[in-house]
Parts: sequence; C-alpha cells; structure tokens
Amino acid sequence: MRPGNSPFHQGRIWPIVAFGLTFVLTPGSAWAAASRPSEGDLSSRLAELAKPSVRSAPPAKQAEELSLAAAGPGSLLREGNRVLVEVRFDRGAAAAVDDLRATGAKIVDVSSLYQTVTVAAKPAELGDLAAVPQVAAATEVLTPFTSTSTCPSGAVVSEGDTQLHAKEARETPSELTGSGVTVGVLSDSFNRAREAATRQRTDVAAGDLPGFANTCEDEQTPVEVLDDSESEGEDEGRAMAQIVHDLAPGAKLAFATAFTGEAAFAENIEALAKSPAEGGVGARVVVDDVSYPGEPFFQEGPIAVAVRHATEDGAAYFSSAGNNSLLDLEGHEIGSWETAKYRNSGSCPPALQAFPELHANACLDFNPAEGQTDKTLGIKVPAGATLTVDLQWKEPWHGVGTDLDAFLLDSTGGLIAASAEPNPERPLEFFQWENGSAGQRTVQLVVNRFSGDTPRLKVAFLENGFKEGQWGLEYPQSSGSAENDPAIDVVGPTVFGHNGAAAAMTVGAVHFNSTTFAEEYTSRGPVTHYFEPVEGSTPATELLIPEELSKPEIAATDCGKTSFFAIFESPVWRFCGTSAAAPHAAAVAALMDEAKEKEPPNEPAEPDEIRAALQSSAVGVSEADECEVGTGLVDAVNAVEDLLTPPPPPPVEPECEAPLAEVTVANAQAIGNWGTESPPAPPTPPSGETIQPSSPPDPETDTTPPATFFRRHPARVIRTHTRTATAGFELGSNEAGTIFFCQVDAGTTKKCPVLFSRRYRIGPHVVFAWARDATGNTDQSAAVFHFRVKRVR
Repeated sequence: MRPGNSPFHQGRIWPIVAFGLTFVLTPGSAWAAASRPSEGDLSSRLAELAKPSVRSAPPAKQAEELSLAAAGPGSLLREGNRVLVEVRFDRGAAAAVDDLRATGAKIVDVSSLYQTVTVAAKPAELGDLAAVPQVAAATEVLTPFTSTSTCPSGAVVSEGDTQLHAKEARETPSELTGSGVTVGVLSDSFNRAREAATRQRTDVAAGDLPGFANTCEDEQTPVEVLDDSESEGEDEGRAMAQIVHDLAPGAKLAFATAFTGEAAFAENIEALAKSPAEGGVGARVVVDDVSYPGEPFFQEGPIAVAVRHATEDGAAYFSSAGNNSLLDLEGHEIGSWETAKYRNSGSCPPALQAFPELHANACLDFNPAEGQTDKTLGIKVPAGATLTVDLQWKEPWHGVGTDLDAFLLDSTGGLIAASAEPNPERPLEFFQWENGSAGQRTVQLVVNRFSGDTPRLKVAFLENGFKEGQWGLEYPQSSGSAENDPAIDVVGPTVFGHNGAAAAMTVGAVHFNSTTFAEEYTSRGPVTHYFEPVEGSTPATELLIPEELSKPEIAATDCGKTSFFAIFESPVWRFCGTSAAAPHAAAVAALMDEAKEKEPPNEPAEPDEIRAALQSSAVGVSEADECEVGTGLVDAVNAVEDLLTPPPPPPVEPECEAPLAEVTVANAQAIGNWGTESPPAPPTPPSGETIQPSSPPDPETDTTPPATFFRRHPARVIRTHTRTATAGFELGSNEAGTIFFCQVDAGTTKKCPVLFSRRYRIGPHVVFAWARDATGNTDQSAAVFHFRVKRVR
C-alpha cells in the first residue's frame, strides 16, 4: 500500500458536497438550505449515504458527495458492496447482534468493553440499523493508514539483515534465529491480494516464509493466521512477515488483520499476545503498521490500551511511527499545527457568516503575535495531492463539551470542503480535499467554535508519504516561550494514537543504504497525553501532570527487498516506509528474546528489558535528531550484548522535544498573511520586543550545586483497578534556570521536564531526581521518592 495506508478510523463527520474548484457556495445553495445536523443514530455521512440518490451512485461519486477520497486511506472502508460501520450502544451490545443481523448486516466484531458492534452493511440497510433498539450511534469506518512508502529506493541492493547486523548476530556462537519466539503481525491482509506477484504458497516454497514446503528443516511451521478477513487488502502483512523471517528465520509467525475497525484491531492485538491457554497464540513480540485517523491525540485510545495489555502479558510491542512528516522548501517540519489555547478572533470569513446555522462568529486566530489576528491558515497543496485534515482538541472521549468545526476555503474565499459534526463522543473533525488541478494551489483552513470552551487543539495533515510536489504552511515554525501561554503554537509533530503509546516501541525509518539520514517522511514526536486512557464508555480523568513521551524510540531499515511488495524496481520489489522499519526492529527483538532464554535463569526477556537494550545499543544517525530516530538505528549484535550485560546508565538519554521559538511582532509579520483578507496594520513594535536571555553566571564564582526536591508527588500507595497506574511529579530547585535529570527504578538516567508523568506496574517503585544549574553544577544528593502501586478488586 501507499504511505498512509495505516488504518485511520474516523469519528462521525458532517458531510458536505465536494464542489468543483471554481464553484463557490452561496446562501441560496442546497447546502446552505440544509440545517446543521442534530445528533442522531446515524452519523451525517451515513445518513447521506443512505439516501437513494447517493447509495445508487458509483463508489467514486459517493465519495465525492461525502467529502472523502474514493480509495485509499481516509476513504470508506468497504467489504465488496458493503461499508463497515461501528454501531455503539449505551448497553446491551451483545444482545443486539440478532437484531443487527436481521437488518441484513454482516457481523464483523462485538466489543463488550466498548459496547460496540462492527458490521458490514449495504447502504440501503443503514436506515434499518438506526432503527435497532438501544442504538446510540452508528459511525462509518474509514480506511486506515499503513506506514508504507512508495518513494524511490535507489539502485543498490542491500538488506536490513546486514544493515542492522542481524546476520552477524545469527553467526555468533549462540546461533540466534529467533527459535522459540512467536512474532505476531498486524496489518491489512495476509494472503488475499490476487493481483500480487506471489502468493503465500510460492513464498513458502521459495523460503521467503516458513511452512511445510520450506526446504529448511527448522522453518516448516506455517504462519498461524488468526484473522485474514480484509478482502480488499494488498497483503502488506505478508510482506512484513517476510521481513521478520529474513532476520529471525527460526521464529514462529502469526497474523491478524487490523482493518476491521478499532475495537476489532484492539481485540486482535490482545489475541496475539495472550497465551494459548487463554485462546491466544502467545506472541512474545507483536508488530503493526496501522493508524486510524480517529485515534486520539491527547490520550490513549482503545488500541493503545490493548498495546498496554499486550506488554503486561509479556509481549514487546513495536509500531510504525507513520509517514506523515512534511517539509517545506526551507526545511521546516509542517506536518501539524497546534496551539495551547483556542484564540478567538471574534469573527469569521464572509463565506461562513453567510450561513447563520453555523454560528460562525468565533473563528480561531492562527496568528500568535499579540495585537494581530488571522482567521485562516494558508496551506499550499501540490498538484494531484489530497489534503487530509484531522482536527482534534483537548477533551476526553465520551466527555466532549466543546464543538469545533473545520472548513476549507479556496483562494477566492469560497467554501470547498467542511467537517461540522456534533461531537458527543470524540473531539474530532476530519475531511479530505483533492487538488485536481495541474498546479499547486493555496487553500485556507478555518476553525470555528460552534459552542463550548477554548481548549488546546491540534490539526494534523496526514499525507502518508506524498512527496510529488512542494507543500507549504503559512505559519511554518513553532512559537511561544512558556507552557500554557496562549501564544504557544507547536508545528511539526505527527506521531499520534497507539503509534505513540507509552507501551509501544515506536520505530522510525532509515533507508537500507544509509546511516546518515532518516527517511524524510518519518513521523516526528514528541507525544503528550493529558488524560487517562479510554477504558469503556465513560470520560477519563485528566492527569494531574501531563504524560510527555519522547517518540520514536529507535529507527530501523526500510526499502528492503520482498518477493512481491510494494514497488517493483527491476529486478526486485522494495518495501518502503516505517511499515517496513517496524518489522525489522521486531525481528531483532525476537533474536534478543531467544538470547535471554538461553542464559540462566533461562527466562524470556521482559518488554522493558528489550526496550532499554535496543535504545542503549542503537547507533546514531548523524544527520537526524531524536524526534526522527530516537536513540538511533537498531544494532542486533550490540542489542543482544546490552540485554545480557546491561551497561551503566548514561548521564543523559536523548529526548525528543517540540521546538519553541520566541514570538515577536516582527517575525510574525515576516511570515506574511496568506489569508483572504487584507493584513491588519502592524502595531508599533514595543521597546525590547525580543526577550534576551539573561547573562549566564560566572563559572569561576558559582561552584555551589543546587538543591533538588519534589514540589508535588503522588501518594505513597496508589490504588488501581487495572494492572498499571499513572503517577506524576513536579520537580523543584532552590536556583532559577536549572534543568533536571531523572531515573525511574533501575532505568536509564535522562533529562526530564519539570512536570513529568508515566505509567507504573503493580509493585514498589522509586524515582530519583537531580538538578543541574546553568554553570554545570549538579546536585550530588538526589531527591528520592518511594511509592507502591497496589491493585484493588
């Protein structure tokens, strides 16, 4: 699949007809006459699809009517002539299965935890679905993204097996092959793509996969396929399995699809990790390359919760970072735009004011400069590209009190796309717009607050590796100087959802013949969570201190060879993207797990041990930073060595941090106004508008180390009903301008923010913290806090 084929599941969205580029909506249009949709059983898109005039149209015309792509990531996820729908109940989901089946719908999955039934339904059956008793909502499932890239790979034939030193690890006296370890793979499909150059049986006969026909005696256990129900898949899961088999040929392989909705994806993760006695396959390593667009930005969703459960069951979990990084001509990372607090400009562009039902009087101010406003965000979209806009804000699932809407204007100020759905369950708006012209076009994003509060919000542009042409963003750099300052805007980070979960090892991509650069499209971190995970259908509690995660942790190979996927560069097929990098890292983890079991006390490696060894042993990528590759490129030989003989913790572990720059009137003006309105007259720059750093203290006169203490900490005993709990800390010092370093339990020592939070397992824990002042004096006696996480029934 192309970059961006990771599963993106979409929340309910208000459809608007996608008109041609030269068509401008007017108050007299059919769209204007329609009232804003109220909350109902069917999402607005499904209600539109159920109309006879739409459901009888060809799929491409249906997509146009729904403001979605006709195919690929973000499009309606289909099963033949049916569409996948997630039907949510307030209660009694399992009991409603027969009623749903009676409508003609095909049952795909039932989740009692989230009271959701995923069905495949014909458009003509959608109205009957809504009539089933106790239905709270029915929402379309959008095709997820897989992190595959179709970028050129070069002429040199090489493999991650050599680049990551896996071949060298297998040739050590331990003769590591991954024997005794099961690796679970999740992607689109495994053996369903009839147009593929090979099939499973030919791969087995050629030695590219294990199975009965494999001539290698130790590689004859067939891949265990739990769920291969995605009939429209391209067998990306089989390509991932080939990579694992290349590096860890002795490992057993298992597969389950991730393309049947978020709830089913989460269940398949847990099924792979559970022991055979519990009905699973007992995978010690699990890897996926999928992202659903509706996964939350600001908390862990159901898929991330399943990842955590898998690691608690002992499985090391690897996920692709994604291929959503975008660069402009100046090299700015422009894949996302985020602001710490909704800035109300006090009005909206004329195209929205023409529709009273939109309440378009509180549009977002995108300009961070004080005293200036800009009601639109200019975006340059290359010819042939599809702009995918994923807007989310800082409120928990099932506890949404604010209703934001997203609109797209053309260069004349005409409305060309929108998402304006009521948001009772997810703080989400999503739409797509294709630039079908022959040249680059500049469009304007508008966000209006229909009702509610002024929360933090983020817009991600999910382009999944599209590089044909140059993108641009009106405000291409982060700005601001202090946390919670409403002028802080963060530009760039694109890791989100379970790909950025605390329990997952997030993997960036490095080309197979490079050790210098990360792949340009590799999604960047960091990730910050503000709420507890989504558990069931009640709102999660806000965290006392946000959970800040440095992502990705590591990088691995992409664009290596496969037998059939995804780009044919005669005489080989090459598989590019972080989708390919993740299984490379997972295969090395299988070698590590086997190595640990061969050493007394002959026990498998814990996920945290594998994580620590991979990070401590990674080789630096000279022209990449921590937000692209974490600690560096995986090295199998060094990773095994560090796992068996852990090195002393380094003084500092690299951290991925979102860049911030001082915002001034001058540099805000220099960005230029891309809006459809005339730029406001610049105010007189105030005296000393740029804040200069204070003079550093003289190192010859300051030799006194600072004192470190905890300003805030959790209770000594944290009680939880689950297997983990979140604990937050606030660090303090008796000197201004200090930085802090932390160590949790027996982990590595690394730089940490003043406010930091993470999840802890059941049992005792200890946190150490040291302050270092501006002249390099470090507190020699750490602040120490002991506590225990206790599970209660």
